[in-house]
Amino acid sequence: MLTCVVASAPLRPLQSLSFPSKLHLFPQPYLSPIAHHFVVSTSSSSSSSPPPLTPTTTTTTTPTGPVVRKRKRYRKPYPGESEGIVEEMRFVAMRLRTPAPSGEEEEEEKGEVDSGEESWRPSVEGFVKYLVDSKLVFDTVERIVDESSDVAYVYFRKSGLERAASISKDLEWFKEQNIAIPEPSSPGITYADYLNELAESSAPSFLCHFYNIYFAHINGGIPIGRKVCEKLFEGRELEFYKWDSDVQLLLKDVREKLNKLGEHWSREEKNRCLREAAKSFRYSGRLIRLIIL
Repeated sequence: MLTCVVASAPLRPLQSLSFPSKLHLFPQPYLSPIAHHFVVSTSSSSSSSPPPLTPTTTTTTTPTGPVVRKRKRYRKPYPGESEGIVEEMRFVAMRLRTPAPSGEEEEEEKGEVDSGEESWRPSVEGFVKYLVDSKLVFDTVERIVDESSDVAYVYFRKSGLERAASISKDLEWFKEQNIAIPEPSSPGITYADYLNELAESSAPSFLCHFYNIYFAHINGGIPIGRKVCEKLFEGRELEFYKWDSDVQLLLKDVREKLNKLGEHWSREEKNRCLREAAKSFRYSGRLIRLIIL
């Protein structure tokens, strides 16, 4: 037996010992169970036992049986969420601009807002209607922000973006040109009524419209308005399209305040805000289309 041979043979250095051909000093995962037992029982200098070959799991048992613990699942971030609520709204706007697979909706939108010479023909009457309805919407937004007791609206008072007073000056000029000033029409009245209701029920939802109304006017309304003025009013620059300071800096300030405020909203409140983004662009589009009606 192996124990007798080891006891009777003279001691030799470890490197001179010969082992059976089937015992090789391979890494531990490749050792047979017998060889593994031999290494453990003969090596007294080893300070720790080898790690297990497979991960171990623990199971919690109760009188009623094992308890299955569900793995914690983390919510996938919304596009732009790390940068703020305004960036999230931008991603929503980008999705709205994605062409429909069938191409039908794209053609419909193109027919409604195309600025080409053949299909986009503004009129003086339509442009004045657009100014009247826009004034009603800006009046509504600015009054809500100035008079509401909701602390969320206080941050946006006297932002420098206000447009209602500027439109009033333009309408006065049109009166001097003997151009009739109509009453507000359905697109403006409908939007103003909706904003009043929204301001009472949800500040995040209302502020989505607040930001996008100014954003749409600055980045889309100004180019359209100036083109109309060149065509119909000999290039006259209306007060509606003028500011006393850099308008992009004013808009940036509002954007930063909205992002800061949005940090305190729950995910549900942010989602309400995002759901209103599509509506805000749709309402603004109806106002713009008054120019060509």
